[in-house]
Amino acid sequence: MVGLLFDVLLLFRNKTGVTATRQLPEKLSNGDDNTIEIHIVNRYQFKTSIKIIDELPVQWQLRDFNIESTLTPSQEKLFTYHVRPTERGEYHFGNLIIFTSTLLGLASRKHLFDTDAMIPNYPSFLQLKKYDFIAFTNKLKLFGLKKIRRIGHTLEFEQIKDYVSGDDVRNINWNATAKRGNLMVNQYQDEKSQPVYSIIDKGRVMKMPFNGLSLLDYAINATLVISNIAIKKKDKAGMFSFSRKVEDRVLAQRSKGQMNLILETLYNVQTDFSESDFARLYIDVKRMVKQRSLMLLYTNFETMDALHRQLPYLQAINKTHLLVIIFFENTELKDFSEKKAITTHQIFEKTIAEKFVYEKKLIINELQKYGIQTILTAPENLTVNTINKYLEIKARGLL
Repeated sequence: MVGLLFDVLLLFRNKTGVTATRQLPEKLSNGDDNTIEIHIVNRYQFKTSIKIIDELPVQWQLRDFNIESTLTPSQEKLFTYHVRPTERGEYHFGNLIIFTSTLLGLASRKHLFDTDAMIPNYPSFLQLKKYDFIAFTNKLKLFGLKKIRRIGHTLEFEQIKDYVSGDDVRNINWNATAKRGNLMVNQYQDEKSQPVYSIIDKGRVMKMPFNGLSLLDYAINATLVISNIAIKKKDKAGMFSFSRKVEDRVLAQRSKGQMNLILETLYNVQTDFSESDFARLYIDVKRMVKQRSLMLLYTNFETMDALHRQLPYLQAINKTHLLVIIFFENTELKDFSEKKAITTHQIFEKTIAEKFVYEKKLIINELQKYGIQTILTAPENLTVNTINKYLEIKARGLL
């Protein structure tokens, strides 16, 4: 009893005990590991055991989060942990609670820090920064990006200049050569300011989850990255979403605030669980986008019947623009189809899975038959494969 009273006296004699602050980022990056910091100062003049309980947002459903440690007298210490949000929107942090005790451990004191805070969870801007760096360096292969050899020219004439060793002899301008009396060549530059639109299907087919994120969020993260790269490549980036109607429009521009506008628009894109209206999409694209553009359409087709219902509208869009259909592998079905089957029931399930995997390949062939480019990708590889397709199109001068 005396030991307990002594322990209580030690803990409560100091009015402050410990001080703590939680350091939160201005916004969270969806689908990424985000760092949270807790800074604690021990105001006691003795070694103290601490237990940190942080009241995390309800989206994570974590009610047993705690960190335990010890602090020497007057010691300052920084604790870090990582969180991975998977839903865009507002995340509300509750109180930061610190329990302190002496080495005797007979009593503990509760310190409550009223640090309620809200942080918005935005599309993956951390992914944006990563690919912004590697897309313009020589480290492309380390991240799955391909350096694609340019084929021919985009035929945007810049000037006539004197021939120097290394110039392509196919570009010799014979008329200018005859006038000047020495070899002259046409100089070309990459065609710039081409519109690149990301079109996000936000119908119910995009609500399917993979590794915690929906297909819609994978598409949103990829849209943010490819828009940034397009602008850095001197093209114009824009986007819109659709289901029953076209919404969230951002016209393709290369202005200073374009990326922030796209980020804020993507933050609010939500599925409405409707059947997507591709006829309405075609009408709005025809009315809204007059210049030939690269259209990156993020959607999902599971069967040939689903594709054939929308194929006439996709063909119509592809006549005016360069359309790339980006849809998703069902990685769980693919893995299941590759497993060894022993029982009759397993053989039946494996056969069904193989049928759906094969149907995805038929969808690719059907789209390519009508001259529509495609990307079939696992959700986690979506961003890399979309960047590679964009770089390929630029290199081949297809737009």
